[in-house]
Amino acid sequence: MTSPLTHDDPERLGPYRLVARLGSGGMGTVYVARSDRGRTVALKTMHAEFAAQADYRTRFRLETDAARVIGGRHGAEVVGADPLAETPWLATEYVLGPPLDDVVAMCGPLPEEATRALGAALCDALAQLHRSEVVHRDLKPSNILITATGPKLIDFGIARAAGDERLTRTGAAAGTPAFMSPEQATGMEHAPAGDVFALAGVLVFASTGHGPFGVGQAADLLYRVRYSEADLAAVPPGLRPLLERCLTKDAHNRPGTAELAEALRTGCGSFEEDLPDAVHAEILRRAAAVWSTEYARTPAPEADTVFGEASLTRTPLSRRRALAMGGSGVVAAGAAAVGAWAWLAPDEEKRGDDGSTPGRRPPGVAPEALWKDSSAESLSVTQALFVGKHVALLSDSGLSTLDVESGDRLGKNDSLIGIEDLAVSDDAMYAVDPQSLELCPVDLDTGTLLGSSFKLSKLGLKSYSLLGAHLGLVLIAGEDEKKRKGKKRGSVRIAIDGKTGEERWRRAARTPLEDQDTVLMPVGDVFVIRFRDELTGLSRRTGKVLWSRRFPGELMTATSWNGGFARSRSHLYLGIGYKELAAIRVSDGRISWRFGADRKFPEKTAPDSLRYGKPTVRDGVLYAQELGNGVIALDAGTGKLKWELKADWAAVPANGTSPPVVGNRYLYFPTPKTQWVTAVDLKSRKEAWTFQGPNDSGGGVLLAHRKSRRLIATSGGTTLALPLE
Repeated sequence: MTSPLTHDDPERLGPYRLVARLGSGGMGTVYVARSDRGRTVALKTMHAEFAAQADYRTRFRLETDAARVIGGRHGAEVVGADPLAETPWLATEYVLGPPLDDVVAMCGPLPEEATRALGAALCDALAQLHRSEVVHRDLKPSNILITATGPKLIDFGIARAAGDERLTRTGAAAGTPAFMSPEQATGMEHAPAGDVFALAGVLVFASTGHGPFGVGQAADLLYRVRYSEADLAAVPPGLRPLLERCLTKDAHNRPGTAELAEALRTGCGSFEEDLPDAVHAEILRRAAAVWSTEYARTPAPEADTVFGEASLTRTPLSRRRALAMGGSGVVAAGAAAVGAWAWLAPDEEKRGDDGSTPGRRPPGVAPEALWKDSSAESLSVTQALFVGKHVALLSDSGLSTLDVESGDRLGKNDSLIGIEDLAVSDDAMYAVDPQSLELCPVDLDTGTLLGSSFKLSKLGLKSYSLLGAHLGLVLIAGEDEKKRKGKKRGSVRIAIDGKTGEERWRRAARTPLEDQDTVLMPVGDVFVIRFRDELTGLSRRTGKVLWSRRFPGELMTATSWNGGFARSRSHLYLGIGYKELAAIRVSDGRISWRFGADRKFPEKTAPDSLRYGKPTVRDGVLYAQELGNGVIALDAGTGKLKWELKADWAAVPANGTSPPVVGNRYLYFPTPKTQWVTAVDLKSRKEAWTFQGPNDSGGGVLLAHRKSRRLIATSGGTTLALPLE
């Protein structure tokens, strides 16, 4: 759960010697560190580019002050800090206990008594802040650590003195949308009553497993926070009236922390008595994990060093030094410290400290990443796809390729930027050489264009575009160079043999070249061309039009290669009119079945709301996300509903995200922010685990490479591999 220090991490900061990394994100890094007398702490720093800016230093100092205000009883005790150092740092006790969101994921919603005890203790913590005229402003489950003696409130990165908005731009909303107050969502002053609103949202989450305003994009959540009523249907009846008062839009009508604490304490015992046994067991597990904390540092990387290959220098942690922790500064080498600061994301998630191996992990535990690539060249990956044994990544800096099994960096080509420059099939990639205008295969091991004797000028086209490739043929759309007598220049489609450059066939086309919505969806011996609301089936062998059909509304198929459709040997599966899923026969283009017309969706759903996410199909079952509900599984042959899973994280499908991936044991979905992947057990049809990604740009592309049994996930500038189970 820790990772080695890098070669350029400092040896010491203040009186503390750095031992290992706990997490690193966009603004700073958190370390395990020890004093000369053996006290172990969590030490937070700020990256140099932010330390050079006065407003960020001020924010760091205010965070330190707020952490001191909350104290060691209700928060992580501050044991040292130097906001004015060249590298600002803040050292606190390392809190022993998981964050609340992990507790709920592990144990399910808390009983009413435990929720009441949690809320009462958090009221005391907020009261401590408010008495010092400080408001937290980012109260959420991941900022609450559950210890054996009570919850601890952490992460004061955007805490402020009440009424002080100097570091917030006018009209800007700072915080976490799902747990903001209405006034905070509009960029207005967030007073102590705003913290009460957020606390009520946390208690809704604790007692139901979901937030009061669901999940979704930030704009959707902010709208619901401001204008929609909270969803309290699953809240225990004894808590519902009290939480309704706290979640009123009018801040003046919310109870104060003292009144709320008194009401919550009615009918609950002590905090530790009401905690589920599984939480106590997890706290003990983290206590035992302290013995495995070791000093680790990677050497300076050589050229093309891959994550995980560098050898480590390790010094075991002695029993004496592990116990020599002053006060309550007990350290557990686990993910709790990473959760202590929301602005940080873990370098990597180390799992299996109990000796478990992949495939035999404890329930609810995600697998370890098999490899990770975070090269600077991949800062903005726009497309990811498989070509044979390669993972091909397209970014603003060009094409990069990785070995799917090892993650080794292989090829690079700075001139290949977008998917429109390429024709890609399952086992080959083709591009046009900008100098010679030759159609060339791409060597995926080096990124270079292989020589070709075929020049596109031979085709007699005024202009052209690559539509795609399939089973050795490259499909090109173009406009005849010569104008026929009395007629406009005609559009054509031409199939080229990718290896020899031989023209296999040429057919007239009604689709104009300049319309860039044209997408190739190959299935077997049929090229299916999508243009707006029309699908056309072409014979791959002859180019003859087999069928052409128009469909009501816009065909909901993304033009990108992360997959807007699913396909079997006989059907295409895609969305129609944003409202339904449909199975279309490849043989004649007719609809075999449609699904969604009689389904119930949330009230006030806009007509143009996307109701179904991109589908995937395997073994005769079609899987997709459904608006307001979650995961659905359909019989791919009949369109009949087989089963569904209510899940907030899947209830707001997005056209820009990847379709789910089906393994033998799990169904994998891309999920937002740091929870990159959510796995659903196909047997129990329940959420099995979530994978903590290395940054908060989740919701990227998932790809299944079945031959190597790798699940590839890429988001932002990071690509990693998980076991495909």
